Amino acid sequence: MSATVMDGRATAATVVADVASRVSTLKRPPKLVFVQATDDAASASYVRSKARLAAKAGIDNETLKLPPTVDQEGLEATVRDLNVDDGVDGILVQLPLYPHLNAQSILEAIDPAKDVDGFHPENVGRLWLGQAAWAPATPQGVIELLDRHAIDVAGVNVTIVGRSMLVGKPAAALFLQRHASVTMVHSRSRDMVQHVRAADVIVAAAGRPGLIKREMVKAGAVAIDVGQSMSDGALVGDVAPDVAEVASFVTPTPGGTGPMTVAMVVKNTLLAYETRLGPNA
Repeated sequence: MSATVMDGRATAATVVADVASRVSTLKRPPKLVFVQATDDAASASYVRSKARLAAKAGIDNETLKLPPTVDQEGLEATVRDLNVDDGVDGILVQLPLYPHLNAQSILEAIDPAKDVDGFHPENVGRLWLGQAAWAPATPQGVIELLDRHAIDVAGVNVTIVGRSMLVGKPAAALFLQRHASVTMVHSRSRDMVQHVRAADVIVAAAGRPGLIKREMVKAGAVAIDVGQSMSDGALVGDVAPDVAEVASFVTPTPGGTGPMTVAMVVKNTLLAYETRLGPNA
């Protein structure tokens, strides 16, 4: 068999088109503000890609690039100003920050209602309580990708490889909300292979190239590759290419979950607007 490739770029484009259609009916476009307090080149590139996609969806966006001289108080003051600005619907503080800044304190300073990246402790807690909350964009993108390919996870065995706050833990909460049976494995798990072999859906988010091998995947399983690493100058994922020979669905790297992550930030900004102001605002 040969797996169906879940095209993240095409799916993300559909999500953005849906958002643009909805935005066109609003009294004003939602606004997303990126706060960039870093000289990290990869982060700057990521912000630009998010900004471009937001613009395609008709969402106003602005990037506040703060200098290396900014201190903790100054950055938190910037975030607080955005919190009380009624014209701002979403706030995204791009990580990592300059080394002298405390990222957790900054994330906690964001108004949870405008936390479109889903990292505020209130959103984290509400997510695990099964309440309405903004979830981190990457695991949310995984769920969206499955939904858009009509893959129902209710009652199935899902194994998540990796337990980060960015992907693994929120992904577990989202899958539990969909009534999946969730197993999470990590660097200290004794029987990772056994758990992966039992999975109907595998979410690989360990950042270890080729970790999930063909012989570890049962026939017909769905393999979602979130991990990204550079190998010999190329971007590669955690799932080995030959897994496609046994799986029913796979995501490519690049072009799989990455574009979906950006699309979810755009979608969350629209939802944040509607939640704060009402769907007819």
